[in-house]
Amino acid sequence: MAVSTGGSPRDPVPVPGARNRRAELRALFAWPRVINRARAVFRSALTTFVVLTFTLWLMPGVRSTDVVDTLGLVLLVAAVGAVLRPLLLAGVVALGGWGAMLLGVTAQVIVMAVALELDPSKRLSGWPTVGVAALLAVVCAAILDWMADSGTEDTFVKEARRLMRGIRRRQARQGGGRLLTLRRPQQGTEPGLLMVQLDGVSEPVLRWAVRAGNLPTIGRWLRSGTHAMRGWHTGLPSTTPAAQAGILHGASRQIPAFRWYEKATGRLMVSNRPRDAAVIEPRLSDSRGLLRDGGVSIGNAFSGDAAISLLTVSHAALPGRSARGWAAFMASPFGFTRALVLGVGEVFTELHQARLQRRRNLQPRVSRSGAFLALRPASMLLRDVNVSLIAEQMARGAPAVYCDLVDYDEVAHHAGPARPESMRQLESLDRMLGVIERLEPEAARKYQIVVLSDHGQSQGATFRQRHGETLEQAVERFSACPADAPSTPAESEATAEPGFPPSPIAPLLVVSSGNLALIYLTRFPRRVDRATIDQEYPQLIPGLAGHPGVGLVIVDDGGPVAVGAAGSHRLVDGTVEGVDPLLPYGPHARADLLRHQESEHIGDLVLISSVDPVTDEVAAFEELVGSHGGLGGWQTEAMLVHPAEWQITQGDLIGPDAVHRQLVEWLAMLGLRTRPAAQDELVTGEKLQLADLAPRGAQHDGAAARLSPSRDG
Repeated sequence: MAVSTGGSPRDPVPVPGARNRRAELRALFAWPRVINRARAVFRSALTTFVVLTFTLWLMPGVRSTDVVDTLGLVLLVAAVGAVLRPLLLAGVVALGGWGAMLLGVTAQVIVMAVALELDPSKRLSGWPTVGVAALLAVVCAAILDWMADSGTEDTFVKEARRLMRGIRRRQARQGGGRLLTLRRPQQGTEPGLLMVQLDGVSEPVLRWAVRAGNLPTIGRWLRSGTHAMRGWHTGLPSTTPAAQAGILHGASRQIPAFRWYEKATGRLMVSNRPRDAAVIEPRLSDSRGLLRDGGVSIGNAFSGDAAISLLTVSHAALPGRSARGWAAFMASPFGFTRALVLGVGEVFTELHQARLQRRRNLQPRVSRSGAFLALRPASMLLRDVNVSLIAEQMARGAPAVYCDLVDYDEVAHHAGPARPESMRQLESLDRMLGVIERLEPEAARKYQIVVLSDHGQSQGATFRQRHGETLEQAVERFSACPADAPSTPAESEATAEPGFPPSPIAPLLVVSSGNLALIYLTRFPRRVDRATIDQEYPQLIPGLAGHPGVGLVIVDDGGPVAVGAAGSHRLVDGTVEGVDPLLPYGPHARADLLRHQESEHIGDLVLISSVDPVTDEVAAFEELVGSHGGLGGWQTEAMLVHPAEWQITQGDLIGPDAVHRQLVEWLAMLGLRTRPAAQDELVTGEKLQLADLAPRGAQHDGAAARLSPSRDG
């Protein structure tokens, strides 16, 4: 039986397209949206008017004009910007990453200069004068905008959302969608995983900051029960390249330290030097890295076999044509404003904080001048660029993204891991996590967020400060050989191209990484044992083992043996003679040292500095008050923050390779990991099912493991 709908044959049939257009128009002209846009236009016009008035007043020889002329110039600036910014963006994209860095930050100056040159009232003449006025105007606008925003991240979020919507609309058009649409894209429903690495943040430091209430984003996740936090043990070496070799590739044993010497080639390797990282990555990759299935690597040492690598050291390239959103961010007024104001602010902040340390005579401390003064604003700019790249990849729908944020680690090296300036950087990283969370509604997937670190840091006066000599000088004293070892700056400062190989090669080459040092007898083609070392340098091992700044000397003596001032520990069978030298280094020390002895290109001697049993302070062989690379203190205590429903199936997470296996399992659980080979099957734990997960943000019955029971008592 046919059922009448009550309609007439003459009634018009509703057209879905027409309904969609009407809905889009209603959304476009909704009062909240109109008011917000009007407010933004008014603020931009007012800022430009104030800045131009002030700039013209400052310029010598400029005749006074009325308000109408200045308002006309404001309209001219807006018109020139509307025409030039798309062209500048096209040029940035065409030039690739270097174009974004060089042209993006000057785009606003170009717009302002062209507008002043075209000013009908001709108040300025000549490109030098116009250029100075344009630069002054842009600087004033940057300061005024920053003061109006009071340092919030709201403008950052608005700009990133705008860029994300543009990317998604462009993708929709390329996929056959409508050429012009006013409707905002809806968040995708397919799962995705964002893995954000907070470089150098130890689990005890993060836990203290959360309990103090200084990290509102991570603190809210933990207190609401959406996420849980636990620690994981990095092992030796506790440094970023080794950790990322394990986390991204499951191959941490390929890297014995941040720096090392390869006898076969006579090559000194520095793992954050692009040329060396490009050599190292093929040793790590087996095409089954963490990011192999369409993932994206941002700001890392290695790629993890990612489909797209951006600002990745081993690929030695800035984002280019594949990262248009980043170019748009750098060419935007906000990108320039933020880079300028925050960069200058960081320099003055660093000068003030360093002066306070000197006036208060804080100990331990090291010099914070020179290259580090430029590293602080550079790391701040890199953080914003990395977050803009994450936003772009979220809009593109990348299934998995792994990004390293280095701000805290750089400052902690020179200020100390728990000092106020370092905690300020950690708080800024927490705000960036809040920004990423606020960008999720514009993403092409429903992303889950995992936050982790690669290592911690340990504080302490340096070896030279404590004992009046460097480790190289001590080795020279005990071996009667000249010390020709290369200098050992902080990780981020070791990017210069040193002599390669050193000329001449020292007979004893000392290569330091934090409070870990590798000593090579370079005349021997392979690693030598204790008998050979004692024959060549009879006083070397006893002298180093008895030095108050050296806690352990590991040497091959029929198997690896850790030698201390008052005893020794045979690592293979645990035999101890005299006082066990491993006692100050914790319960994992023996396993860490044994595993480290299996690394490629290990030194003939491995040295670990002494550690204070009361303060856990170490004596770095580099001039760094906060260091990592060896053992002792918090440098081996990393952290992992993950959705609370997700199970940890890899036991106690000992070593970065275990973290790699856990992340791979979570990717497989989300359906983002294919397993074409039997080798990909994980050997520990029970496979999780996506159906076991509750929606993100749901509350749980009982006590979710928000804080690690092993660390929370």
